[in-house]
Amino acid sequence: MIQEIEDSRIPKGRIDLIGFGRLGLRIGIHLIQVHRGGPKEIGVFDGQKIDGGDVIFTMKGANIGEYKADFLNKLCTHDENFRKIISVCEDITPDNLDLIKGDVVAIQIAGGNTIPIAAKIIKHAHESGAKTISTAGIFGFGDETIEVKDISEFEDNPAVDELRKEGITENHLIVTTNKLLRDHEPITPYTLDEVAKQITKTSLKLLKDSYD
Repeated sequence: MIQEIEDSRIPKGRIDLIGFGRLGLRIGIHLIQVHRGGPKEIGVFDGQKIDGGDVIFTMKGANIGEYKADFLNKLCTHDENFRKIISVCEDITPDNLDLIKGDVVAIQIAGGNTIPIAAKIIKHAHESGAKTISTAGIFGFGDETIEVKDISEFEDNPAVDELRKEGITENHLIVTTNKLLRDHEPITPYTLDEVAKQITKTSLKLLKDSYD
């Protein structure tokens, strides 16, 4: 009986990480370490290359000039039959949404107005039955309360309001400190660490719900 239970707890399904910067890398590192379950495949989507400002990448052994999306392949030493990394070295746009195939789609893109493309990603993922999660303000020093709840439950978060204007009003999880650029606070490694933990745990629970 114990052996049967152990045999059933193998990696299943796929989690896609849309955006693989400082936060995405943290999530990816957590996911590749999951044992007795977790995703069989991890899709990594990012068109940027590593530069000198990507300190967490270089601290982990990355080379300046290589694609961020390729780096998780270097860190993941699993046999591909156990856990496979699918690197896509391009940003998601309205023209390549079909590349997204995850059962769970975690969006952590940053820089400029990312709301319109995030909304398109969420709508596309929902059409295929995938579950989605994204951030809506993760500024802070590291001692903030991190909220994880459905978009329908939020009040007084401008980033959430903008996503609602794009038609995302329910069945999408938001992770936030409720601190935004307007609050003039930094994004510290401590905050990124805690947000990454929450996205990882939530994504794994969503994946488990899809297969159990």
